[in-house]
Amino acid sequence: MADRLGYSFDNEELLTLALTHRSHCAETLDSEPNERLEFLGDAVLGLAVTDFIYANYPNLPEGQLAKLRASVVNTATLAELSGDLGIGQHLLLGKGEDQSGGREKESILADAFEAVLGAVFIDAGWDEAREIVLELLNENITFGAERPGRQDYKTRLQELTAAEGLGAPTYQISGTGPDHDRRFHAVAMIDGEPRGDGEGTSKKRAEQAAARAAWHAVHSATTTVVNEAPPGADKGDGDVGV
Repeated sequence: MADRLGYSFDNEELLTLALTHRSHCAETLDSEPNERLEFLGDAVLGLAVTDFIYANYPNLPEGQLAKLRASVVNTATLAELSGDLGIGQHLLLGKGEDQSGGREKESILADAFEAVLGAVFIDAGWDEAREIVLELLNENITFGAERPGRQDYKTRLQELTAAEGLGAPTYQISGTGPDHDRRFHAVAMIDGEPRGDGEGTSKKRAEQAAARAAWHAVHSATTTVVNEAPPGADKGDGDVGV
C-alpha cells in the first residue's frame, strides 16, 4: 500500500490507526477507531482540492467551483481511490463487518482514505499531504473541469442505452505495470458487445474514457438511423403530385 500511496510513514502506528474501523474496536480492548483521523483528513482533502482549483481555474465562478469540488470530493471517488491503493485489504474490521463485505463498502473505504490522509498530515505535515491529494486526484480534477456542471460519460451512456432500449453498460477492467505506475484498460460492453475502450491511470478514468467512446458510437449509430430517409423517398417518382 505504501508504494501505491507514494509515502512511507515514520510513525507506522498512525497508519494502523487510520485503518482501524470501529467494528474492530468493539471486539478488541484498548483499540481506537479511525474516526478522529477521518475528521482531520476530510478537512485536509477539502482544503487541498479547494485551494488548487481556486488557483488554477480563475475563470470558473463560485457555483462551478463548488460543482467541480463536489465531483471530486465524494464517497464514490474516494472509495475508488481507496480500492486502487489497496486500503480495503489492510483494514482492521470486526468479524461481522468483514463477513458482510465491509472491505468493499464505499462508505468504509472512503472514510479510511480520509483517515489515511489525516495520518499523513500528522506524520509529515501539510505539504506532503497536499502533494498526495493532488497526485491522486489530478486527473479527476482535470476531467471535471473540462465538463463543469455536466454529467459524466458513464451516466450519459447509461441514460442513452436506457432510452434506446439497450442493456445497461458493464465494464471489463484490466491493469498493467507495477503498483507505483499502474495503467488500466477498460472496455464498455453493451448487450454483450464491446462498444468502446479507454485507458487511464485509475479504473475510474479508464471507465470514463471507455464510456465516452461507447457513447459516441451508440449516439452516432442511433442518429444515423433516425436521419436515414425511407427507401425510394429521393428517387423522384413521376407519379408523386400528379
